[in-house]
Amino acid sequence: MVKRPKPPSSAPLKRDVDLPLVSRPIVAPDPLQARLPFDPMPARIEPCLALFSQKVPKSEEWQYEIKWDGYRLAIHVELNGIRIITRGGHNWTDRFPPIAAAARAFSPRTLILDGEAVVLDEQGRSDFSALQKALGGRGGKRNAGEAVFIAFDLLYLDGHDLTVLGQHERREMLRDLLEGNEGAIKFSESIDADGNELLKQACALGLEGIIAKHADRPYRSGRTGDWLKIKCVQSDSFVVVGYEPSTAMPGAVARLLLAAMKDGKLVYVGSAGLASNTLRRAKLRRYWMGWSQIGRLLRRRARRSCLFGPNSSPRSSIAAGPMTRNCDTPHSRG
Repeated sequence: MVKRPKPPSSAPLKRDVDLPLVSRPIVAPDPLQARLPFDPMPARIEPCLALFSQKVPKSEEWQYEIKWDGYRLAIHVELNGIRIITRGGHNWTDRFPPIAAAARAFSPRTLILDGEAVVLDEQGRSDFSALQKALGGRGGKRNAGEAVFIAFDLLYLDGHDLTVLGQHERREMLRDLLEGNEGAIKFSESIDADGNELLKQACALGLEGIIAKHADRPYRSGRTGDWLKIKCVQSDSFVVVGYEPSTAMPGAVARLLLAAMKDGKLVYVGSAGLASNTLRRAKLRRYWMGWSQIGRLLRRRARRSCLFGPNSSPRSSIAAGPMTRNCDTPHSRG
């Protein structure tokens, strides 16, 4: 004998067509339950920059890290892909293939990492010259397959803006995110030690210096003093041989190109940022460069920078010559 199925205990909706539809009553939210609103991912966050300091801050509110010598980058892992953005806002995703591949492994999560792209030497120290060489020199277009990304901050994670949190909280979340990660994205460890002793050790190991970060401060763009950089070499004398124009203020100077005497010759040693963008090109043109060999060297090293002419008189005002073409600069160091 076949048993018939029992009718449902509640009448189907089609039997109640004549009754009004009533939703469940609205329940007030529990005030003790955490409320995490969704924050849209920003297209770009201006980086927090370290302010130069001659002294190491001393208090429990400060955390110390090694100062890495490379290119400041932000990694955006988005739902539709990833982007690796320079400090100046340029997309360099294609120039760091291993870093891009490591970032894709975080998908489908969404996040923004702040850090530095570096090339490490055999002792694990960051080598800026090796990084520039890997990218094809100043203004080059090659990709840096041997570069790694040293992550030191987490600004956005899974729909939530973390910049409002303190430095210590963001670092703990970053540590958890990168735990066990052995790819091209590495965690920049904070070092629990006396700041002055750490600086001495860093200098003895040939490092550039240390960074001090206030543990309780939120992430704020610009040089606010929340981050401090203390370098091993406090000062030196250099010859100003050119400049990189500012992309934010027309007519202003972003960085100076410097050279130093080595073995009786002027050698390009790098660039230095300015604390203020009010310095104008007209003032810089009063500087001069008197050796033609440094001019030839800098033509190769600074295709996208503005250089002063090599045949100028030391007392003359230098007008922009043939070496001042194409003055856009795509990146900046951290």
